[in-house]
Amino acid sequence: MSGLLLVDKPPGPTSHDVVKRVREWSGMRKVGHLGTLDPAAEGLVIVCVGEAVKLVPWLEGFDKEYRVRLRLGMATDTQDTTGTVLAERPLAGLDEGTVRAACEAFRGEILQVPPMFSALKFGGWKLVDIARSGRQVERAARPATVHEIEIESIALPEVAFRVRVSKGTYVRTLCHDIGAKLDCGGAMSWLRRTRSGPFDVRDAHPLDRLPPFPQGLRPVLEGLVHLPRATLDPVRVDRVRHGRRVPSAGLPDGAVALLDESGRLFAIGRAGEGTLRPVRVLEPGK
Repeated sequence: MSGLLLVDKPPGPTSHDVVKRVREWSGMRKVGHLGTLDPAAEGLVIVCVGEAVKLVPWLEGFDKEYRVRLRLGMATDTQDTTGTVLAERPLAGLDEGTVRAACEAFRGEILQVPPMFSALKFGGWKLVDIARSGRQVERAARPATVHEIEIESIALPEVAFRVRVSKGTYVRTLCHDIGAKLDCGGAMSWLRRTRSGPFDVRDAHPLDRLPPFPQGLRPVLEGLVHLPRATLDPVRVDRVRHGRRVPSAGLPDGAVALLDESGRLFAIGRAGEGTLRPVRVLEPGK
């Protein structure tokens, strides 16, 4: 009854709307999503259902892949075309080679100033709420990584590309910064998340056509491929369930996915100094 649901979100609903719909679908209260997707964006949203919500800290942090359209020649307050236009500039003299070079310049480790229209907190307030009140605040640049950027087409003023980025990278800001580098402005006109870690949007269910519950739920272990695994016998399973340490012989230090002899995930542990201590234990049968 617990697991991960891959949802293909259409433009319009918020990530919170997706969670609400999955609660209705599953009849379960414990539901949460991994990685916010802006209302205007579409594509993959991973939703944790039931006991899987307890494992969010170990399920986050995946690289994400997007298909993007960038409109050059304009800058907006939201850094996408849904916002108020702040400036427009002609594209005279701009050619395909220059655009490709500007995009390629952002491959690798970069710094981004988070956009005002974002859920990032500042002084206890979301930046988007501060922006809607008409104010601006100074934001520190944050590191991000653009692992891949591949131009798919250029038909000025539109540039279509595929990009794979680290967690926390703002693709809207990437579009804005490419436009700034070209000295003409840029705003994201379309975004589709196609992949998050091991999960692909091609395996996701449309939000308006979810299968009967619990069909469609995927085992949480599919999202823990980055963790080593340890299978424990019934005695050690019982000890871990009661919050006690067990020997960790042969395990690397750090987080470990703990399985019982039937192959069922029952806890996340942390190995170190020869022992394995429970960090998060799942309720049996849920």
